[in-house]
Amino acid sequence: MPESISKAVTAENISVGYGKVTVAGGISFIVEKGEILTLIGPNGAGKSTVLKSISAQLPLLGGKVFINGDELSAVGAKKLSKELALVLTERIHSERMTCRDIASTGRYPYTGRLGLLTEEDEKAVDEAMTLTGVSHLADVDFREISDGQRQCVMLARAIAQQPDVLLLDEPTSFLDINHKLGLLSLLRKLTKQKNIAVIQSLHELDLAQRFSDKLVCIKDKQAVLVGSPEEVFSGNFIEELYGIENGSFHNSYCIVEPQGTNGVPEVFVIGGGGKAIPVYRELNRKGIPFAAGIIHENDIEYPAASSLASVLFTENAYEPIGEKNIKAALKVLEKCSRVICCHESFGTMNGGNAVLRDKAIEIGSIVTN
Repeated sequence: MPESISKAVTAENISVGYGKVTVAGGISFIVEKGEILTLIGPNGAGKSTVLKSISAQLPLLGGKVFINGDELSAVGAKKLSKELALVLTERIHSERMTCRDIASTGRYPYTGRLGLLTEEDEKAVDEAMTLTGVSHLADVDFREISDGQRQCVMLARAIAQQPDVLLLDEPTSFLDINHKLGLLSLLRKLTKQKNIAVIQSLHELDLAQRFSDKLVCIKDKQAVLVGSPEEVFSGNFIEELYGIENGSFHNSYCIVEPQGTNGVPEVFVIGGGGKAIPVYRELNRKGIPFAAGIIHENDIEYPAASSLASVLFTENAYEPIGEKNIKAALKVLEKCSRVICCHESFGTMNGGNAVLRDKAIEIGSIVTN
């Protein structure tokens, strides 16, 4: 059993599932207070089942879970309801309940049998609704608000519960990008200010990378990696985790690109510094194979160019473009019907691209972007 009370949740080789059917097993991790742990993996990997099992909504099929040092099976329902809150994406059905009524149910573990809220309870609900930005919905029927607003009200209910551990199943579902960022920023704030632990599942890998302290990666009924964002988002691991076949994933910017258009280049794009990315994507949408270069390997354009260009000319990072690359690029450029140049001037390191531009002007194929 864990000794330190800073360990909010400890999972020891747990197996989860329904009935006797194991959905995922061999899962072990520790979440400290003040940390966010995120479950990622393909659809159907068992992320939601893990959350339901940690919250005792489903019985464990194997292993042990400890909440604040106490084994889950030994924690009574009332105590657990004060220590742990769960927010699911499943719709709840309410009859003539306002958003404040819904948020107030988070205080039920603290009220008496009649469910009457004290002044302290009311204050906790007010604070939770303010934190989640739904105070203006207090008197609105819960059935009449949008899915995104419902998600925020349900989070307010969980915060009003004042738990040590907050479990969230795809909390950013139904939210626009601004509210996704707002919600996850709020979770980060809560972990630090209130010293709680957050365990969540996410599909948005860019958000998982930026807002997680630890990640549990689940695939093929098991945890294949538990580690920091730096460990998980490295090499080809994400592509292997999701079995990406219809494009590519780039760790540096946590972005995906579709497959490029193969074939003999019809267009040569002289880019760099990010200016040519829209050109790459437009050509690919139109199904036009193109060549790109000469791009340094640390250039912000490199991920898009390496995925979408049928031919790519690159130079080592921090090195001036060499004569060998210039000659090779010129051979391809001269065979292209169009050359799109995205720059008016070139610096010392990418001065070789000026040679490409001048050749395109000479042969009359240049198109300025």
